[in-house]
Amino acid sequence: MIDSIDRALLGELQKDATLSVDDLSERVHLSRNACWRRIKRLEEEGIIRARVALLDAAKLNLGLTVFIAVRTAHHEANWLEKFSAAVRDVPEIVGVYRMTGDIDYLLQAVVPDVAGYDALYKRLIARIALNDVSSSFVMEKIKETTALPLTQV
Repeated sequence: MIDSIDRALLGELQKDATLSVDDLSERVHLSRNACWRRIKRLEEEGIIRARVALLDAAKLNLGLTVFIAVRTAHHEANWLEKFSAAVRDVPEIVGVYRMTGDIDYLLQAVVPDVAGYDALYKRLIARIALNDVSSSFVMEKIKETTALPLTQV
């Protein structure tokens, strides 16, 4: 069960996972040991899946974000397994979602430029049969966050 202290702790970790246990305990008004035990429990329960560094894509020459809408005529399990393996093995693809509605799958990729996207597209269609692929390039990121809203938990 998540309580208000867990929410506060998770909120602080979402902002900065490099905070020491001492800093975290001070911010959420707990003793160091109690804070450490809560973090360990949240990790063991899988609520905290990982602690990562968020990188600046543009500074790494990955300044173009692409959303790729995929429609397929194949809906059998073996095709899905092959598709899943194909997209998992492409490092430029950072998100894959099975959708409702007109689009079967939505992929998110980061690439250096349009030529980088073209190379990604060619590698993808060489690995798996796709019925229809439509791509949209992000012009401006108005909001992008990894922080989950904790007010409803």
